[in-house]
Amino acid sequence: MTQQPARSEPIDDHFRSTVAGCGTADSSTAARYPAAARQELLELFDAQCGSRHLDFAARELGHRKLGYYSIGSAGHESNAAVAASLRPTDPALLHYRSGAFYLRRASQVPGQDPLRDVLLGVVASAEEPISAGRHKVFGHGDLGIIPQTSTIASHLPRAMGLAFSLARAEQLGVRAEWPADSVVLCSFGDASMNHSTALGAINSALHCAHQGLPMPLLLVCEDNGLGISVRTPHDWVESAHSGRPGLRYSTVDGDDPEQCLRVAAETADWVREHRRPALLHLRTVRLMGHAGSDVESAYRSRAEIVAEHARDPLLATAKTLVRHEILSAEQVLERYEQKRAEVARIAEQALSRPKLADSGDVMATIASEHPEAVRDRVRRVPIERTTVPDRGLTLAESINHGLAEALAGDPGVLVFGEDVAGKGGVYGVTRGLRRRFGGLRVFDTVLDEQSVLGTALGAGTAGLLPIPEIQYLAYLHNAADQLRGEAATLGFFSDGRFRNPMVVRIAGYAFQKGFGGHFHNDNSVAALRDVPGLVVASPASPDDAAAMLRTCVAAAHEDGRVCVFLEPIALYHERDLHETGDEGWLARYPDPVGGHVPIGRARTYGNGTDLTLVTFGNGLPRCLRVARRLQHEGAGVRVLDLRWLSPLPTEDLLAAARATGSVLVADETRRSGGVSEPVVTALADAGFAGRIARVTSEDSFIPLGDAAYHVLLDEQDIEDTARKLLAGRSGAATGDGTRPTRDG
Repeated sequence: MTQQPARSEPIDDHFRSTVAGCGTADSSTAARYPAAARQELLELFDAQCGSRHLDFAARELGHRKLGYYSIGSAGHESNAAVAASLRPTDPALLHYRSGAFYLRRASQVPGQDPLRDVLLGVVASAEEPISAGRHKVFGHGDLGIIPQTSTIASHLPRAMGLAFSLARAEQLGVRAEWPADSVVLCSFGDASMNHSTALGAINSALHCAHQGLPMPLLLVCEDNGLGISVRTPHDWVESAHSGRPGLRYSTVDGDDPEQCLRVAAETADWVREHRRPALLHLRTVRLMGHAGSDVESAYRSRAEIVAEHARDPLLATAKTLVRHEILSAEQVLERYEQKRAEVARIAEQALSRPKLADSGDVMATIASEHPEAVRDRVRRVPIERTTVPDRGLTLAESINHGLAEALAGDPGVLVFGEDVAGKGGVYGVTRGLRRRFGGLRVFDTVLDEQSVLGTALGAGTAGLLPIPEIQYLAYLHNAADQLRGEAATLGFFSDGRFRNPMVVRIAGYAFQKGFGGHFHNDNSVAALRDVPGLVVASPASPDDAAAMLRTCVAAAHEDGRVCVFLEPIALYHERDLHETGDEGWLARYPDPVGGHVPIGRARTYGNGTDLTLVTFGNGLPRCLRVARRLQHEGAGVRVLDLRWLSPLPTEDLLAAARATGSVLVADETRRSGGVSEPVVTALADAGFAGRIARVTSEDSFIPLGDAAYHVLLDEQDIEDTARKLLAGRSGAATGDGTRPTRDG
């Protein structure tokens, strides 16, 4: 007996009534239809049918306030034909309307229970095998599906980077999770096609292919003509991409299952053979609106909505099954209702499964931490002594040798970015690395920060360890979501199954003498410190820079950490500290055994008991000079270099603060949203009862020339404020009477 749905959906009613009224089969074609093709259509229908009933169940659970995700796949079920055209070992980064793809891919791998997977995600169960209930995404390690939120095509740069990196890993002899002849599948919607992430990723893919570099990227644009309520012109995707040089373009209507299977297979096979990018334009419809909260009737007429029922890909496959006498109309409906009952049964079971219990469960996969393993890896790093000068090094020289050390110690390390290869970087930091390690490992990229980071995301996923460079801190901001929404979230969304280790080098901060402007002098770091799990290193001294770079590389290796390495441009080539010619800012290259800086540990200069100057970056030499002048006058001043902006070294900060009872934070970032705010907050949260003051840069962009010094952290202001704190000391160093000391 037919089981009636708990809540009637018009598309459900239309499907059942239309199939029930299907005419007789075409016996002339049915007799000639091959057995393999018959089976292929049955498998296509089963995946599409399962996806449709998952959408119904998600909506019903939402109405009952028991489900938390209702962005459905209805109308997009033709993407199951794309899954059929690929191997389950082909990495897939999917659009959020990929239920049928997921089910069809799962049918290729024994032992899978994809209906349960999806429903556990809908009810946010901790037993869900993708993200453990943290977010509803299509992904699974055993299925080669890398989970993506994919809302604004933000996953396209990673897909491009992965397609690029598969061949690079093979050339370098680095073992990747994916077979060398894999095709990287990336699907997305027509509205996302207009986003800068999509445009940049496609351009970068074509840029690589134009140079003859392997780029086995299969892009699938699932075009339903709508971005929530905003319409996409009917011919826009074809007009924008069908004639692009280097991009193979093909198109097919989603309500033609036989053509979908044929065209998808032809396109996937072409990409696999030629190792070049292709775009499959899959014309779909969007049934049941954008999401559960979407009132589609507010922007579409009822006639328009109902007219699209005729283009239902599930209905088209059902008709094809009947036409070729693979199933009768009655058998199609029986199969359809059996799937409804199966989904309903699993949905009820899913409701009883456990949820994430506490904040520890939720945050467990944001970042993995094994500090002992990181330390041990650093100590195993070989240094080629013949390449390191036996003298003090500048900051730029120390970083250069640190990069060379990383490249020499691991064949999977890549160094890349804008101008890093032939020129050696704008400031010469990567000079000589390409000559020494070759163009496969040290190379220039297109001038697009989203693509630079996307290449790193793909390389990390492929088993390499990328060290990309962002030329200036201000250039990061148009691509920051590649760190926030992609890099830092992968472990969270995959329950730790996937990772994308990387160390992102960024030349930043201000104080470039005579050279400024909004894009070359920038001191905004708030967007980085706000990302959970992201490590933000900020070395100032040459010896710390080398040691901290080692730590970041080792943490990326061991724990898959995403690290940002902020390098003060103004200190790159600095040699002197207190006076011209003293070479007080040079330092020898550190040995691995003693040259390890644990993440989240500060460095203390001096052991004074009157005042602690807390700083980082360009603030360090300024504070050291101020401390020396005050010490000559008899004041006991120590300087704490934070070194790590995230996580903050709160333990060392509190120890240094309690040692003196007075703290002055010298912060070269802005007063609002700068580093001094969390420093002061950390002291307050820990119950520090001493005196606290801060000196910062202004809430301003950085102008050219000497005008910059009107808004930047001023050394004289540091000294004046320090003197006020020293003059106002009450005598007791701390609220608890202790005076611990620590030298760095």
